[in-house]
Amino acid sequence: MTKWTSPYIPPPTTGTTVKKSKKKNYNVWVTKSTRKSKKKNKSNNHHNTPAEETVLITPIQKFPDKSDDTQDMKICLWKLYKAEKVELSDDRLSAGSTKGYRMVRATRGVVEGAWYFEIKVVRLGEAGHTRLGWSTEKGDLQAPVGYDGNSFGYRDIDGSKVHKTLREKYGEEGYKEGDVIGFYISLPEEGLCAPKPPHLVLYKGQRYACAPDAKEEAPKVVPGSEISFFKNGICQGVAFKDLCGGRYYPAASMYTLPNQPNCVVNFNFGPDFEFFPADFNERPVPRPMVEVPYRGFENRVENGVSTEKKH
Repeated sequence: MTKWTSPYIPPPTTGTTVKKSKKKNYNVWVTKSTRKSKKKNKSNNHHNTPAEETVLITPIQKFPDKSDDTQDMKICLWKLYKAEKVELSDDRLSAGSTKGYRMVRATRGVVEGAWYFEIKVVRLGEAGHTRLGWSTEKGDLQAPVGYDGNSFGYRDIDGSKVHKTLREKYGEEGYKEGDVIGFYISLPEEGLCAPKPPHLVLYKGQRYACAPDAKEEAPKVVPGSEISFFKNGICQGVAFKDLCGGRYYPAASMYTLPNQPNCVVNFNFGPDFEFFPADFNERPVPRPMVEVPYRGFENRVENGVSTEKKH
């Protein structure tokens, strides 16, 4: 977050004669310090100095290119919202990267309902690893899924779950090259806990989200919400419960050692899944992520309010 403070610089005092001295230098912008003047200045400042205004502003990322997502397209992987080192296939359903963990997320996310997608681990190689899962818009693209509080990951090495960099025992064992991982999310309450659209302003040509009271609204927990992971159609258990309201996107992060081939994964947003679970244990049956509707944007801000279109 960027804290912007509008400073007030008082003008120089007029009608004051400053006596030059060879031994001391006087700053003409500062009133001479005396007990009498302190009281007077304190009174004057109280009435004449305007109150300091503090506004919390956050840079907004570039709006997506028109070719990134359109109403005629199906969900795929972002060209914009990915780490630079992540490489996409021509159909934008496969992603690969080398060296350190880097993230890519899908073009569409969800705020309510039950949803499902799959990722096939195409190539790990000798040194490759993955962390796969869900991320909100605030998830760090230059880090693995589960690095911060804005993403939730499933780790290949030992099948542990990862959130806020904390690894916890989850599945009985990890997954490997060739396995198909299923991702289930349930967000009840019909979007009542979803974050409000940002209040946008323009400052020095840059688009910012503005919180006039210098405070961000604390995220609300969605009662009954959860994330579960599946390996080759078998549920590994509930990984995370009581998620904070937000828009959740399918996400993947890959890692290999230098000079190794890319670690590659392939997304399947449906409707034809390789291992769609036969039973969700009385939980809401999810819809395939391919059915998530398009959300359009108009690249302008009017009177500090975004003209974002919602669908």
